[in-house]
Amino acid sequence: MRKIILASNNQGKIKEFNFMLKGVYEVVSMGDMGVKEVPETGLTFVENALIKARNASEQSDLPALADDSGLNVASLNGDPGIYSARYSGGNDEQNIDKLLKNMDGIKNRTAYFYCAIVFVEHANDPTPVIAIGKWQGEILEQRQGKNGFGYDAVFYLPTLKKSSAELEVSVKNIISHRALAMQDLLAKL
Repeated sequence: MRKIILASNNQGKIKEFNFMLKGVYEVVSMGDMGVKEVPETGLTFVENALIKARNASEQSDLPALADDSGLNVASLNGDPGIYSARYSGGNDEQNIDKLLKNMDGIKNRTAYFYCAIVFVEHANDPTPVIAIGKWQGEILEQRQGKNGFGYDAVFYLPTLKKSSAELEVSVKNIISHRALAMQDLLAKL
């Protein structure tokens, strides 16, 4: 089985990628390989994923996968967007608190999670493989559920009548933005 580095130290993402790539790749994290993070200076999810993939590949001499994903809320002009993980300057709970405060009194709660995954064979790969996934939902007025991470507890799926944090991991890993992007990536590879 081929070894690949995932340009992340986010334990939630590492678990999801290991589940989705089981039997295809042996996934190692940046921490496993001593790879240092690089600033995400891109203006889009794709740019940030490419920056992270090239950095991880360069420091590890392995093919690399990176994703950049986030929550886009229509009534907040797409915020928190590429800044989702650092929206409040704090942790996941503080990010949710800020989001709920900013949405107080807003009726249009339409939102979507967006994920860009980039695969590079090596740091200077001129033909990176780019895959995209988009997951539609709504923002709840309060947290619901205990599973997942990030904004899962406030991301509601009307068709399932559940928040992302109420889904079984096996279900989320089939229908989420990251799962959809991974399906797209595996088809392209």
